[in-house]
Amino acid sequence: MTRYMFVRIAQALLVLWGAYSITYFILYLLPGDPLSIMLSASGLELESLSPEALAQARAYYGLNRGLLEQYLHLLLGALQGDFGQSLTQNRPVTELLAERLPQTLALAGLAILLSLVGGIGLAYLTAYVRWQPLKVALTRLPALGFSVPVFWMGLLLIQVFAFSLGWFPATGSKGFESLVLPAVTLAIPSAAVYAQVLQRGFQGVWREPYIVTAYAKGLSRAQVQARHAFRNAALPILTLVGLQVGNTVSGAILVETIFARNGVGRLTQEAVLRQDIPVVLAVVAISAAAFVVINLIVDLLYPAFDPRIAHTPKVSS
Repeated sequence: MTRYMFVRIAQALLVLWGAYSITYFILYLLPGDPLSIMLSASGLELESLSPEALAQARAYYGLNRGLLEQYLHLLLGALQGDFGQSLTQNRPVTELLAERLPQTLALAGLAILLSLVGGIGLAYLTAYVRWQPLKVALTRLPALGFSVPVFWMGLLLIQVFAFSLGWFPATGSKGFESLVLPAVTLAIPSAAVYAQVLQRGFQGVWREPYIVTAYAKGLSRAQVQARHAFRNAALPILTLVGLQVGNTVSGAILVETIFARNGVGRLTQEAVLRQDIPVVLAVVAISAAAFVVINLIVDLLYPAFDPRIAHTPKVSS
């Protein structure tokens, strides 16, 4: 077990380093000069600066270093928790993240909760229902959920629940009410994936011998589904939860833009457009860290759902 944990932690660190490094070099392949973009945002032109002022500005932001030297400087700073200075806002990146992160965490947390409740609830109901027309309709709902574009779903929810019914605000980041529509928009695709996978899982476990044995013991259909079928059918959901964290983070960028939320997603969009490299790298590092931590927790939870996994030799890839 100790060796397995060591291998998993090493893999997690490798993923973090890879995500950070690949993002850095991709950003430097983008056309344009970060300093020029920063000056344009301030209403200035690069040519308006004297050579001395230009050199000072490049030195201040570390843009006078070579590609690898800048990379090593930023990487060493990130390892110490210092993500540097924002090129466009002239503030420490950690301050910007501290301001925006609570909004995104609230959105992502509520979206994950809603997606799990909605997806598992739909699959559970589908497995319990015996009337075939309703069962078929419930089975096809997930395909509709993840086939509809997120931006279209967001605009539809705004039109219905904000403009027509007036139940929730259309935009903004104040109060729980402003969180509902973005969280539902973000939750629908993940809920659809959970529901579809769990529906297939239920279809498989109903044919297992232990289900027949449970019925032979006199258990009702509801008891068999709750005590035996669900526990085994839900195993793939654990893996999906880890994978959907990445989708939730990336989806937050679009959703926060649609609903004008002042979160990390919007900060990332602005940073990419302005080639604010330190900000983008910090967001990537935090997102990758969340992804690997969630997946590591998922790996440790597997034996609780299926004790056989704890006794199965782990083969590292």
